[in-house]
Amino acid sequence: MDRSTDLPASFARSAQQARVNDYDSFAEAYSAENEHSLVNAYYARPAMTALAGDVAGRRILDAGCGSGPLSAALRDRGAVVTGVDASAGMLALARRRLGDDVPLHVADLRDPLPFADGAFDDVVASLVLHYLEDWGPTLAELRRVLRPGGRLIASVDHPFVAYTIGDPRPDYFATTSYTFDWTFGGQSVPMRFWRKPLHAMIDAFTAAGFRLAVISEPQPDPTARELFPDGFHDLSAEPCFLFFVVEVPPSAAGSGGAA
Repeated sequence: MDRSTDLPASFARSAQQARVNDYDSFAEAYSAENEHSLVNAYYARPAMTALAGDVAGRRILDAGCGSGPLSAALRDRGAVVTGVDASAGMLALARRRLGDDVPLHVADLRDPLPFADGAFDDVVASLVLHYLEDWGPTLAELRRVLRPGGRLIASVDHPFVAYTIGDPRPDYFATTSYTFDWTFGGQSVPMRFWRKPLHAMIDAFTAAGFRLAVISEPQPDPTARELFPDGFHDLSAEPCFLFFVVEVPPSAAGSGGAA
């Protein structure tokens, strides 16, 4: 895969950090679960593609592309897609899915990205930002690689849901982490997410130079009703993820590339 030997600074992070969110250790199991699950295949991905709209001919960076299902959906709609992910294991699965026509790069979103200013029309970041304590450097870098008028389409754990995770109940207005175990194929893996209040999310976008266009709390795809009757009802009645479209102002300076 592209740049597979060009290791970013993030690969020098401590072994303690590597033990959480270590997608290399469960890439196959996670990808298999993600492929057809209610929240991914019938909720998160359809919502992201709907917000993206007509992407034919648009240059799109899939930031945190994982094994590439969203990249594939956008490519099949005519987008010119590039993927980045911190997990080489997940990118190997993405390469298997996408073939050689989609450039894939090992890159941690906390580090500088290997792209020119204004290289993309859109960035999609599906269920990625809640892995980060500080959104500021990442959003600044995503804005840099977007052309004036470009869009960032992002989804995160809904802050109201994240607030309910933890005992004792956390301070909603504080940025705090929470850890939990995911189980895939009988393997339990430790994860750490960061929760922020809604206003802090919006403030982070605006501080990075974006303007808010859409906040969305979508419903699951109706075709999932018969496949997941119980889960469909719950997901239709309770928030799960929150979706944003934020834009670079068309007159923004400091971003290269064609408008």
